Amino acid sequence: MDVKIDTKEKFTVITPNKDSFAENMSDKLIALLSSYLQKDMPHLIVNMQNITIISEAGTQALLNLQQEFQEHQYSFVLCSLQPAVQAFLDQMELLDFLNCTPSESEAWDIVQMEEIERELMNGLED
Repeated sequence: MDVKIDTKEKFTVITPNKDSFAENMSDKLIALLSSYLQKDMPHLIVNMQNITIISEAGTQALLNLQQEFQEHQYSFVLCSLQPAVQAFLDQMELLDFLNCTPSESEAWDIVQMEEIERELMNGLED
C-alpha cells in the first residue's frame, strides 16, 4: 500500500499516493484505516489530494468506515477532495453524509472540535 502516514499528537493523517481509489486498492486502504480503530490514537484524517478517480465500492467503503469510527466515538475526516471525486460523491448523493473538508488544516480543526464535543458530552452524562 503506497501511502504517506503522518502521526500528530491527537490524530493520524493518511495520504494515499495513488490517483485511483479502485476496488482492489480500496480493500487494502480500508483494512489499513480500520486497523486504527484498535490504536491508542484512533482519530483519522484521509487526505484525498492525489485521488482523481474513485469507485462506487470505494465510496461505500469510506462511508461505512466513517460510520464505524463514529460508533466508537472517533473522528474520521476526508480532506482535499479533487473536483472529479467531489462531483462523483455529489452525484451519488453521498457528499453530505461524509465528513469532508476542503483542506487538511480544516480537517485538523474538525478533529479537535469533535474531541471537545465528546469531552463535553461525556461530562454531561456523568
